Amino acid sequence: MPRLLTTLALLLGLAAGTTTAAELGDDGLHKTDWMRDTFKDLREDLDEANAEGKRLALIFEQRGCIYCTKMHTEVFPRPEIAEFISQNYFVLQLNLHGDLEVTDFDGEVLSEKQMARKWGLLFTPTILFLPEDVPEGLSAQQAAVAIMPGAFEAATTLDLLVWVRENRYDTPDGEDFQRYHARRIEERKSTKAP
Repeated sequence: MPRLLTTLALLLGLAAGTTTAAELGDDGLHKTDWMRDTFKDLREDLDEANAEGKRLALIFEQRGCIYCTKMHTEVFPRPEIAEFISQNYFVLQLNLHGDLEVTDFDGEVLSEKQMARKWGLLFTPTILFLPEDVPEGLSAQQAAVAIMPGAFEAATTLDLLVWVRENRYDTPDGEDFQRYHARRIEERKSTKAP
């Protein structure tokens, strides 16, 4: 009987864990409830993000990407991260090999894959974080305040999300992300009980 209860508990735990992970769409990319489906005109998306009081983030992914899977199964489903993204970010998913048209801030219209080449993106996932205002004539890559190339652990990801959301890249004290993240690591260590 104890073995049956243990097995049942394990199966329930596994089932519960899979419900928080993102579903795969027809394009082979992970889909979450905080991703937006838009016409992919970045100027319009930025206006909408600003109207909602959120930051625009562009995430490039590709079918079969093991690092995208890692982010969508281990990092993004964490309640503190999923909630922070939902409340603070307007996320547009783009496919590294996709054919949907994207209108860049500079007005150029290219397919997703051509846009990835224009912006020099090679890895997935890659997240571009945009400022609230993009100067005329700049591309998204030129305007980005931070770019996260690849998969990172939960604490690093959350720290970057907070650092961008709080405009820490533009503060008078000049605390770059690496110093901010190192400080946050030390703060987390000091709050843990011995």
